[in-house]
Amino acid sequence: MSKNNKKNIHNTLKNAQNNMLTKITKKELFFDIFFDVIGSILFAAGIYSFAANANFAPGGVSGLAIIFNYKLPMIPIGIATLLINIPIILYSFPVLGRKFFLKSLKTILINTFFLDVVFPHVPVYNGEPLLAALFTGVFVGSGCALIYMRGSSTGGTDFLVLAMKKKFPHVSIGSFVLITNFIVVVCGGIVFKNMDALLYGLIESFCDAMIMDRLMYGVGAGKMVIIISKKHCGNKIAEEIALHTDRGSTLINATGTYSKECKDIIMCACSNKQFYPIRDAAYRIDPSAIVIITEANEVFGEGFKKPELKK
Repeated sequence: MSKNNKKNIHNTLKNAQNNMLTKITKKELFFDIFFDVIGSILFAAGIYSFAANANFAPGGVSGLAIIFNYKLPMIPIGIATLLINIPIILYSFPVLGRKFFLKSLKTILINTFFLDVVFPHVPVYNGEPLLAALFTGVFVGSGCALIYMRGSSTGGTDFLVLAMKKKFPHVSIGSFVLITNFIVVVCGGIVFKNMDALLYGLIESFCDAMIMDRLMYGVGAGKMVIIISKKHCGNKIAEEIALHTDRGSTLINATGTYSKECKDIIMCACSNKQFYPIRDAAYRIDPSAIVIITEANEVFGEGFKKPELKK
């Protein structure tokens, strides 16, 4: 093959690769904006339609913005959110990096647009503050979860939360949200001079964190079943599990530290509805087996959720 032909093939492959990367980038950008818009609509609905008129402060920077708006009504909630975000962004930027900052800046602008331009024309809920707190938590938690899942944020305490998540990856995002929200909610109770405002804010923060964790980790959630049985029962239990649930298992040889007897340990990841037949399968083969069932926030791999690998 001549050098010119090799060069042409190389250039063709390179152009094809560049076109593919461009398509992927455009596709990712489309989904990023789509999730930003849906997430921002839910977020703005929670903050503006439910929380703003209920005289309590939800957690996060949006709660601080509501406090500012309560004291200084001439400052819109979205603009107040944007102003509070600036020092937090500058502080968190070295930890989270340029790419995350740019994605979040896009989300913050979209979020501000819905808060200050669109939702002031939407009817506001003026009913029970308790219902307002519950629905604020549901809407804000859902909106933030959708935005987080695309690797972005609404800014503010989200930057602090995700920076802490980077340092402590074993702690869920909802837990960090609960901690930071608690501080803002207490400030809201002091400003509104109302104990009910503090309680409603705590209810909203709990719902927010719970919904967020459920959406982010619950989509691929399941159970991890660990079965400790007599020696030579492991293969039979694994066959029984496969027969009744079509799930594979992992067999481990072990030794009991108290009895010094050889044991079989069977590990099986399954869906929430499959752990009952798996437990029953274990006891049909070995009535003396020890069955441990734990929560698995997300399960990736064959038969479960496929991991999304970002290049």
